[in-house]
Amino acid sequence: MNILVTGGMGYIGSHTVVELMQAGHEVVVVDNLTNADISVRHRVARIAGREFSFQQADIRNRQAMEALFSVHKFDAVVHFAGLKAVGESTEQPLRYYDNNVGGSVVLFETMAAAGVKTLVFSSSATVYGDPARVPITEDFPLRATNPYGQSKLMIEEILRDTAQADAGWRIALLRYFNPIGAHASGLIGEAPSGIPNNLLPYIAQVAEGRRDHLNVFGSDWPTPDGTGVRDYIHVVDLAAGHVKALDKLAVTPGLHTYNLGTGRGSSVLEMVRAFETASGKPVPYKIVARRPGDIAECYADTGLAERELGWKAQYDVARMCQDAWRWQSTSK
Repeated sequence: MNILVTGGMGYIGSHTVVELMQAGHEVVVVDNLTNADISVRHRVARIAGREFSFQQADIRNRQAMEALFSVHKFDAVVHFAGLKAVGESTEQPLRYYDNNVGGSVVLFETMAAAGVKTLVFSSSATVYGDPARVPITEDFPLRATNPYGQSKLMIEEILRDTAQADAGWRIALLRYFNPIGAHASGLIGEAPSGIPNNLLPYIAQVAEGRRDHLNVFGSDWPTPDGTGVRDYIHVVDLAAGHVKALDKLAVTPGLHTYNLGTGRGSSVLEMVRAFETASGKPVPYKIVARRPGDIAECYADTGLAERELGWKAQYDVARMCQDAWRWQSTSK
């Protein structure tokens, strides 16, 4: 298939481009490079053994998107493009709604006009908010608690309405839990600009000596060691899930929703210890007050993805940390 990947130069997008190309698909990437670097293009090509087409553009630019669809005959779209920092979204909600929701509407309208109605959407476990229990199944109530999560939920609702109105659409909503790690080659990985928003890049920078210590937000959560528990998934496992979702859509119309996680939660302190083992470096930390909006634990029930996609996460936390450290310690 010929596949458009929006935001394909970013962390998850770039790993998915690798998996798509290795599965034999042709790939075109559109990215405005707000949170990505052009060097990723050549790194991905080195891993995949061939080049892909790239267009620097913003998906909110209707003229640019229409031009892209007029040049290429796409079979499907994998949609990653969007802003993704929870904290920043609470400070700049209008920017998040404009970029994530507004950009998605332009993309979907352009797809419909071009007759391209197969889509894999990059959603998030944040749509579940603070779950009443764990593990989380796809039929849990949806109640996002911040503008980033709300933007993902709004896009899901738009796609549910679109699929209801037009049976020609084939849509997969993939709800990610906590992607970490990097490609085993060490050529691509997570490269946050400024202070990392996510746990593992922050731990990695502490281990490397770029930061003095890790702040652990609360040690009195109702979890085994008092620190927050999350479902960490290797980014390569996550990327493979997108290939499986496209395979599913090729034979099954309609809208489908899947959790992508490991089905197991790990605490902050467990992740600290795992990274110390992987890196051989100490990770000093300080216990500080809980952050507003945080929750005690969040991990997935992945049974539906296993049954319907034939997909299951393969890598454990030790491997995630090893690959993240290889990327952190060799990438400059």
